[in-house]
Amino acid sequence: MTEIFPGRYTARTEAPLVLFLVGMRFNKLWAVHEWGPVLLAMPRMLAELRRTPGTGFLSARTFVSGRIILVEQFWESFEKLLAYAHDRDSAHFPAWVAFNRAVGQDGTVGIWHETYLIEPGKFECVYSNMPRFGLAAVASHRPAEGPLSSAADRMRSL
Repeated sequence: MTEIFPGRYTARTEAPLVLFLVGMRFNKLWAVHEWGPVLLAMPRMLAELRRTPGTGFLSARTFVSGRIILVEQFWESFEKLLAYAHDRDSAHFPAWVAFNRAVGQDGTVGIWHETYLIEPGKFECVYSNMPRFGLAAVASHRPAEGPLSSAADRMRSL
C-alpha cells in the first residue's frame, strides 16, 4: 500500500535534476494501426530503463487525459537523457526511426516532449497529505515547515 504522509511536505535537491515530459496525442482515433506501435513503444523503453542501472533514469509516472498520454520522467542529467535518446542499442532509437517511417508528418498521431532543468534553489513544490510524488519521489522529502513553510521561502532557501 502507498504510504501517505499527513501534513505538508516539500522536496529539496542539492544537485540539478532533469524533468522530461513526453507524450502523444491520438489525432485520428480510428488509425490504430499507426498509433498502436507508438503507444506500445513507451512501456518497452520504461522497462528497459528500469532494468538498466547507470542510465541516469530516476523515475516515471504515466498520466492519461482524453486523447493525450503524458509520461513524467526524472533524470540525473540532461546529458544522460540525451545519451539514452541517441543510443542506437536502446529501445528508443528504433522506436523513433519506426515512428518517422510509419507516421512522420501525416497527422495521425502527435508526439511531443518538454525538458526542464531543476536547479537547487530555483524551484518550489508542496505536497499535502500525499504519497511521495513528482519531485518528492526522487529528491529529499521534507516537512514544509519553518524556513520551508511558504512558497517564497521554499524558492529562496537551499
